[in-house]
Amino acid sequence: MIGTICEWFWWDRLWLPVNLTWADLEDKDGRVYAKVSDLYITIPFSLAFLIVRYIFERFVATPFAAFLGVTEKNRQKVQHHPILEHYFTSCSKTPGQADIQGLSKKCSISSRQVEHWFRKRRNQERPGVLKKFREASWRFVFYLGAFIGGLVALYDKPWFYNIREVWIAYPKQTMLESQYWYYILEMSFYWSLLFSITFDVKRKDFKEQIIHHLATLTLLAFSWCGNYIRVGTLVMLVHDASDIFLESAKIFNYAKWEKICNGIFVLFAAVFMVTRLVIFPFWIIHCTWVYPPDYYPVFFGYYFFNAVLVILLLLHIFWAYLILRMVKKFLFGSLTKDERSDNEEEEDDEGENMSEDHDGHPKVTNGCGANHH
Repeated sequence: MIGTICEWFWWDRLWLPVNLTWADLEDKDGRVYAKVSDLYITIPFSLAFLIVRYIFERFVATPFAAFLGVTEKNRQKVQHHPILEHYFTSCSKTPGQADIQGLSKKCSISSRQVEHWFRKRRNQERPGVLKKFREASWRFVFYLGAFIGGLVALYDKPWFYNIREVWIAYPKQTMLESQYWYYILEMSFYWSLLFSITFDVKRKDFKEQIIHHLATLTLLAFSWCGNYIRVGTLVMLVHDASDIFLESAKIFNYAKWEKICNGIFVLFAAVFMVTRLVIFPFWIIHCTWVYPPDYYPVFFGYYFFNAVLVILLLLHIFWAYLILRMVKKFLFGSLTKDERSDNEEEEDDEGENMSEDHDGHPKVTNGCGANHH
């Protein structure tokens, strides 16, 4: 059954143009072809990336944060309450009004105190500024290195090329090793992001991030196997260009260097709009969508490849909307946070504090003994 599924999945007519089969893409006559097996190494490399990231964040990013004056905010831990804690961990972190009233009766405290406890408990789980700083530092270093690597891989290569060369294998002397390693490192990095996304800072666009990582990995894998190597390399380069400014702006934002942060953010917004909303759709997608039908009949792989590119474009439009919202705040108000961030909720303390008596039951104290933020 597995053999039959693989045979159908790798059917020539799905992925290759007419009159071209997988047998035609075997290495011969001094030519080397890209293969699916070339990408297997990205999985162990992604695990290596996680190890390198841990070392970098602990021994490089953390001292750098201290140098810039980035310190963790001292958070007062919420007082342990068995009933509320059990509901928080097993049922919901944001109970509805009916559940709040039910918990209020069980605990013999006011509904306002229950809401206050859950608010503090949610804030307690939110990542601190130091964790955000270390993540931004790691991504900045990678994107900067990847962008330079992309320039090296595309150096002296034609940016515009004859579309008839798309399905012609590269000779060994022109299939640069830098292109291969550029693909491997980029795919390994995105695999590592996908593996660690549940442990990283969770933002409002969590689902969009997962879709983006999967679409990027699919696009890179298909472009490699289909020999769209120069197109794939250019796509990666275009994406890395704006990410450098985004992560550096975050670094200075967490360090509270507002003027530098705002200046870099303006550069990021400009680079993002040009690379992802101009170059990406009107140059790259235009080339992969318009020209191929002039040289061979379209096939499933043609639609699949362009569909993934369009998915990325839709995500770019979504993020451009968030960026423009931030630009509006920057020009007409104050730019104080990332629109994607899941920020702490404001405390609404009424001067009441929950504690327990000797029997373990909650009691309420008012006045100066209450905790305030």
